[in-house]
This record gives sequence, structure tokens and C-alpha cells, in this order.
Amino acid sequence: MADTIYFYAQTDPYAEFSNFAPFGVEMDGVYWRTVEHYFQAMKFHDAAYRDRIRSASKPKDAKALGMTRAIPLRSDWEEVKDDIMYSAVSCKFRTHPGPRDLLLGTGDARIVENAISDYYWGGGQDGSGLNKLGEILMRVRDELRAA
Repeated sequence: MADTIYFYAQTDPYAEFSNFAPFGVEMDGVYWRTVEHYFQAMKFHDAAYRDRIRSASKPKDAKALGMTRAIPLRSDWEEVKDDIMYSAVSCKFRTHPGPRDLLLGTGDARIVENAISDYYWGGGQDGSGLNKLGEILMRVRDELRAA
């Protein structure tokens, strides 16, 4: 097995690891089409705007809505975003057997979101990114393995 697994596009191996992958999550009693829908909506306190994001037909549309700054971001976003991402990713892999089995099948490989322009959630263009999403996936893998 490879020492590092990279994922990003929906056509890549391990595309199921992407937040755009079509595996819905139920969070706080509400169903979200993808982790991306949920994560982008949680940036805002405005309930109507959150629902607009939830209703987006595609994850890329949800992301675009989440990137707006016409609606104020919640003031604590920087403090809560990692926990929100962890909760949604964990829910996805606990809910859906296919992605869960794929994740568990990665053994101890390092997992990296191969997002060249994202130095926070991904590895960035040169691999120096924080890879927070990959770190969350490895944490969830360890927790699933221990359960």
C-alpha cells in the first residue's frame, strides 16, 4: 500500500473522501446532500441563508454560496470550523458503509487532500499545507478502527 493517499476530484481514486462526494449527512436533525453543503452553511447564523445553501443542487453551488461575504460570517467561525468539519466528516463515514470500508482499507497510509490552492484543508501546491481535512480523515479512521 502507498505511504500517502491523495484525493481531490470526483474522478480520482478515493473520491469518496471528498466533501463533494454524494454521501449525505444528517446533522442536528436536518439532512444535507453532502458534507460540503453542511460545512458551507455552518459559516452563517442566518437560517434562511443556511437553508438556501442546503437546497443547492450541487456541492460546487453550495461552496459558491458559502464563499460570499455579502452575508456576514459567524463571528466565531475561525474557532469552530475544525470541529464542524470533524463532526460532519465523522457522521459521513459512520453513516455510509462504502466510504467507511474504503477509509478503513487505507491501513496506516497518510491521507492528503490534493487541493493545490488550499493550504489549510489541503496539502497546497508544494505539500506544505496543513492538510486539516486529511488529518480529520485519519482521526476518523483511527476512531472507526477502535470502535
